[in-house]
Amino acid sequence: MPVPAPELGSYNFVPETKEDLPWADLITLDFSLYGTPEGNKELAQTLIKAVREDGFFYVKNFDISQERVNRQFAIGKQLYELPLEEKLKYVPEGIDEGAFNGYVPAGRRILDPATGLRDRVEVYNIPKFNGDFHHEHPELIQRYLPEIEEFARSLHTEVLDPLHTILAIALGLSEDYLRNIHKYDVKSEDHLRYMKYSKFTPEENERLNGLWGRGHTDLGSFTLLFRQPVAALQIRNHTTGEWSWVKPQDGTLTVNTCDALSFLTAGYVKSTVHRVAVPPKDQQHVDRLGLLYFSRPNNDVVLETIKDSPVLREQGFTQNEFEKSENPVPTMETWTFAKQKWQRTKNVARGDKNYQTAQILPGWNEKVYA
Repeated sequence: MPVPAPELGSYNFVPETKEDLPWADLITLDFSLYGTPEGNKELAQTLIKAVREDGFFYVKNFDISQERVNRQFAIGKQLYELPLEEKLKYVPEGIDEGAFNGYVPAGRRILDPATGLRDRVEVYNIPKFNGDFHHEHPELIQRYLPEIEEFARSLHTEVLDPLHTILAIALGLSEDYLRNIHKYDVKSEDHLRYMKYSKFTPEENERLNGLWGRGHTDLGSFTLLFRQPVAALQIRNHTTGEWSWVKPQDGTLTVNTCDALSFLTAGYVKSTVHRVAVPPKDQQHVDRLGLLYFSRPNNDVVLETIKDSPVLREQGFTQNEFEKSENPVPTMETWTFAKQKWQRTKNVARGDKNYQTAQILPGWNEKVYA
């Protein structure tokens, strides 16, 4: 049951764009089917098609009310209204070495080397509430922390546990196989994120060539994105390589698959390339506030190809990049902080090929995705 909620102002979403954009035609998983053998089997077939073809998909009829989601957006809005000097008190120690829980200020990357124009992305990450992490936050966050904890935990029980169950079925594994390596009470680097993209002027957007953020993949298992109407997210089709926009859908979560699942399945589940574009002209005058959750395997999980899946064996997905190169296969903890350190590189300029193709660990180099 949701915890008693302190008074919180309402959050008003801006209107959706009226522009006719090339929207991605994504699959929707209907969780009202979940919980019976027949329903789970149908969902497994739908999910595997989604993660093999697009890597992004929608989930509907999960048991989290829009009111609870709206309150999280309202918390995020108030958080970013705090003075910068207050937020800077919560920058994580060791941010340049990959630490990420707490406040990450804007301006760490140079988007336009000619003018020195920097990013305007602010991030606030809140780790798990399982006893492994110290929670020190601004008073605003502390005030709502029980509600935030309840919300984060419900994402596991209502969304992630079903997704892991369905994917395990699709891979021919026991239903609890993936749940057992994503246990909430075991240490992992999952986190809830409030993320703000502050707007640029029309002239600045022209200099950015249509992109606020370059193509990339996420490092974990699943990323959950709650609906917000400022169009900016684009995904690259696994087959055609073409980019398309992800449309906000009422009453849904947008979900994408990430690196860890790709390693565990030797690329059968693809890690989805995505980027953040300059919003359409009728939305460029507003800031973009995101609410996300990043799911990751438990820290001690070794990211080797799952050997128990008959589906992977039969289709020839038996070795991931680390195994093929005969390099040590990292644990999730090692992989997380290696990639986070790369992601947090300060003062890197857009177009720096050495950065874009850097070695994260022996056996894995990043790629240029545009």
